Amino acid sequence: MAIKRPKGTEDLLPDGSPKLTLDVSAQAHARLIDTARRVLERAGAMRLDTPLFEEAELVQRGVGGSTDIVRKEMFTVYYFGDHGGYILRPEGTAGIVRAYLQNGLKQLPTPLKLWLTGPMFRAERQQRGRLRQFHQVDYEAIGSTDPLVDAEAIALMVEVVQALGLRGVRVKLGSIGDPEDREAYNAYLRQTFTPHIDRLSDDSRDRLERNPMRILDSKSEGDQVLMAELGVRPMLEFLGDEARAHFTAVQNHLKAWNVEYDLDPSIVRGLDYYRRTAWELHHEGVGAKSALGGGGRYDGLAEVLGGPAVPGIGWAFGVERLLLALEAEGHTVPANEGPLLYVAALDEEHVAHAATVAMQARAVARAEFAYRALKPAAAFRDAERRNARLVALIGSEEVADGTLSVKNLHTGTQTTVRVADLNALLAAQPDATPTPDQENA
Repeated sequence: MAIKRPKGTEDLLPDGSPKLTLDVSAQAHARLIDTARRVLERAGAMRLDTPLFEEAELVQRGVGGSTDIVRKEMFTVYYFGDHGGYILRPEGTAGIVRAYLQNGLKQLPTPLKLWLTGPMFRAERQQRGRLRQFHQVDYEAIGSTDPLVDAEAIALMVEVVQALGLRGVRVKLGSIGDPEDREAYNAYLRQTFTPHIDRLSDDSRDRLERNPMRILDSKSEGDQVLMAELGVRPMLEFLGDEARAHFTAVQNHLKAWNVEYDLDPSIVRGLDYYRRTAWELHHEGVGAKSALGGGGRYDGLAEVLGGPAVPGIGWAFGVERLLLALEAEGHTVPANEGPLLYVAALDEEHVAHAATVAMQARAVARAEFAYRALKPAAAFRDAERRNARLVALIGSEEVADGTLSVKNLHTGTQTTVRVADLNALLAAQPDATPTPDQENA
């Protein structure tokens, strides 16, 4: 039996593949990430890359030892002697904050805006849009508690998806308050659920003492029914004066920028280092679990990781889930633009010369060449299959004259061009890449 890819993973396929869809298209992935890069870097974010694996302790502290991610979904990749092991990263925030602390990035201007993209790993049950190896775009703003920073983070997340052409998204916005607010809310939840502990799921019983707020995230239908019957009060009712003022300021900024959102008092974050603003981005097109991603303020995370107190806020969305939402709205795999130039030799002895012409043309444009001699009709057919725009034919006469016979497949026009002038012709085309001299002019 032929070896297949690991369960819960996908191959990112090239243009023209028979099973190509948006979420497995390498071109669609690249275009989405490039769009995010442009939006985030225009706002002052700088790219940071962290290792694909981290110390197990970092993930356990940064993601939370009581979470399903740590308890059930981590990939341990290495264990030696007394070493605690390495974990394939399940998310980006903990690694980014670790890199910030370890590399002295606090010396850079505040708030420091960083972004990351790459694969993440969770050993969860495979379903469409939920993979064991998936990809994220992650944005973090570190060093400020200003509600303006929170609002900007939310606005940037919305701007990225809108720049991709996605329209049917909604921001669900909430607040989880300050530590004392959470303590009061957890006490209320324990008091509310303890008399009904026999009706809670096993996971929720475990959470009741350690982290009651996580009960509100329960996927158990029985837990959800019980919460509805008990009329569990939302976290927003327990906000202190400072947290409430912060939340109001965030909303005022969003309204001023025309960023639409829905208040969602059910949004919670189970870990102690989270503070105040929390939100999710939803789209019905990806199914019942409609979240594309989410974010929140984590002012206590740096201390949990062993560093000094450094406030931060960030978000992440799943690339595959965002592509599924785009597909649900009727977006398709971007068309293969093909090479600007395709060069073919008419005689076998001139194939190497054709290759040299194409390779020199790559200074200004995407160029390909035929690896064997072709008759004109065959060369044009091959160029059309590749979606090339210009075809340059080289025969004995062209070699002797130092010229090329160039045909534009879009307009049908044909002309003779000197080899020395080819790059200037290509550089004048709309899709040409500037030469270093042009970029520095």
